[in-house]
Amino acid sequence: MNPVTALFGTKHPLVQAGMIWCSGWRLASAVSNAGGLGLIGSGSMYPDVLREHIQKCKKATQKPFGVNVPLLYPDIDQHMKVIMEEGVKIVFTSAGNPKTWTTQLKQNGVKVVHVVSNVKFAKKSEEAGVDAIVAEGFEAGGHNGREETTTFCLIPMIREATKLPLIAAGGIATGKQMLAAMVLGADGVQVGSRFVASEESSAHGNFKERIIHSNEGDTILTLKQLTPVRLIKNSFYEKIQEAELKGASKEELQTLLGRARAKKGMFEGDMDEGELEIGQVSGMIKDIKPAGKIVEEMMVELEEAKKAVGSRQ
Repeated sequence: MNPVTALFGTKHPLVQAGMIWCSGWRLASAVSNAGGLGLIGSGSMYPDVLREHIQKCKKATQKPFGVNVPLLYPDIDQHMKVIMEEGVKIVFTSAGNPKTWTTQLKQNGVKVVHVVSNVKFAKKSEEAGVDAIVAEGFEAGGHNGREETTTFCLIPMIREATKLPLIAAGGIATGKQMLAAMVLGADGVQVGSRFVASEESSAHGNFKERIIHSNEGDTILTLKQLTPVRLIKNSFYEKIQEAELKGASKEELQTLLGRARAKKGMFEGDMDEGELEIGQVSGMIKDIKPAGKIVEEMMVELEEAKKAVGSRQ
């Protein structure tokens, strides 16, 4: 049995990433109903909003689903309280120390997965007692690793460093890419950008349209002095670049970033002054379709890719 499907109780070893402003209960339940593991992205939610999304997701699916918790955001203790009170069984943590919450979550019957971008933190995650690891290459959208290690380099290195179930992330939107990651040692994959451009995604329509009309080279990893983030180049990015070229301090960059910049872009649809977080694979995404259809097509393509590779032997 596949280690990822065995751990989560899903049909497919495919996880939908928990992305701020894009991953509400509609998307998570749609992916779970299609046989993957849907995740609610709690990073853009107040605790009471998170509770509402968890309760709605429970009503919308009988299948396993989880919550992604970026540990760099405030109110994490309140988020975790809600998660445990609502009986969520799967939590993905990211952007922080896995030791902080893993023990308490597991004592409450929660399976814990931590997202890493290098071998060092993969080992620390295993030491902390997590149940699985997501290894995210720098192709991925949103907050990213400072090492800028690509998924194809990262997966085999982390596979060698740990025996835990390993989930590949970053630059994966097709069944062919899924197979490639699994050949390199991943047991499953986590997909973000492809699901942003789904009908159930809570991203603004302007953002979805921007994604499907983007091309190779339209995204860039920036804000490395603060927390590296991959986003689509726009007027906001140009202001960041200009400030960095002038030697802006961390404080000056933080002021430029301001509050709710990601909400302005991804949720409210301001394509000029918003922060548009998306992965490099956005250059391959050319349509908006139901999340269940995305899962179905990826799994069909995975099987076709296996046969195609076999025929070349």
